[in-house]
Amino acid sequence: MLHTAEKRNALIDIIKAQAKALKPMLTEMRRHLHMNPELSFQEYNTAAWVEDYLQNKLGLESRRLANTGVVALIEGKGKEGNKVVGLRADMDALPITEVSDGRPYRSLNEGVMHACGHDMHTTSLLGAATILNTLSHEFSGTIKLVFQPAEEKLPGGASLMIADGVLQNPKPDVMIGQHVMPQIATGKTGFRPGLYMASTDEIYITIHGKGGHGAMPHFNIDPVLIAANIITGLQQVVSRNANPAVPSVLSFGKVIANGTTNVIPPEVKLEGTFRTLNEQWRTEAHEKITRMATGIAESMGGSVDVEIRRGYPLLQNDEELTHRCKSAAADYLGDEFVENLDIWMAAEDFAYYSQEVPSCFYRLGVRNEAKGIVNSVHHPAFDTDEDALEDGAGLFAWLAIQELGK
Repeated sequence: MLHTAEKRNALIDIIKAQAKALKPMLTEMRRHLHMNPELSFQEYNTAAWVEDYLQNKLGLESRRLANTGVVALIEGKGKEGNKVVGLRADMDALPITEVSDGRPYRSLNEGVMHACGHDMHTTSLLGAATILNTLSHEFSGTIKLVFQPAEEKLPGGASLMIADGVLQNPKPDVMIGQHVMPQIATGKTGFRPGLYMASTDEIYITIHGKGGHGAMPHFNIDPVLIAANIITGLQQVVSRNANPAVPSVLSFGKVIANGTTNVIPPEVKLEGTFRTLNEQWRTEAHEKITRMATGIAESMGGSVDVEIRRGYPLLQNDEELTHRCKSAAADYLGDEFVENLDIWMAAEDFAYYSQEVPSCFYRLGVRNEAKGIVNSVHHPAFDTDEDALEDGAGLFAWLAIQELGK
């Protein structure tokens, strides 16, 4: 261990005290970000605001990557030959109109909202940076702060940051990411070693038929009926082709026919998603989806165009690193405040980091039923309990310090 139990506990107390003292500032920062959200790849004002804090408040040098990404380093004592720990936060918002119920920090950018907690993530990392900057004499090595754009939109800001050199000069030995979870109560956190989050792919199918009068179907090739059969038939890709031990999801959320009560349209468009936790099966499923959709359409006299846009890979937490982080979180919060997570079929572009270096992606509880903070991410009334900012900043800092000592 880097610290004796006595010194470890003393350092935890110092970090907790600093996080508590920072709470008013962190709350103000989070509300600023929440009120001024920017969509993926458009985070220019957010990036400039982050840079201003890093440079003018903390005295750190920062640089831009992928246009709206920001990277900075905090050097400990004796950095040469020592470990580099990367800490990542995402900054983008979603194209959702906020339903705020009178909250004073409602989005000022109509139709854009921090509905996934990225305002909390950015604030937590700035808070952790503030704490780590004051404690640099306590650790050897380097903390790499990564403020990433465009987690919410393909091809994902993480992939662009990696292409632009975020994992170089210096290369992180490990990456740690934090994400809010409204299913977990404030004060708690969650970890899962190994396979955690699914890959995600977007499916676009256009069915071509022959439109005409709804009362004369024998003169038409009905793409609506073909679409219905494709949607139903493709469920066999999961139910009869996937190994039951491999989680898989195939869902269609958008159907556009544009006929009327008595008009059969000439084409129908379908949009959906395929997710799984096995990369080989992922590729096989793409082929099966294409072949089955084509076969169904042709057997009914129509044709299809199938486009599958390959999205984020599966997210796999490094076993050893995640066990270490979970143990460190238990030291910081207490055993009873650290939960085991289940597999999560949502996707995250943090997965790109996990493909390159040992990584740990963990969850921060933000649920507070007494305050009515219970909505899921991507809900128009989503909110987070700002009391979680203390743990968000403090635990982030503590995990980094602990990992530098391993």
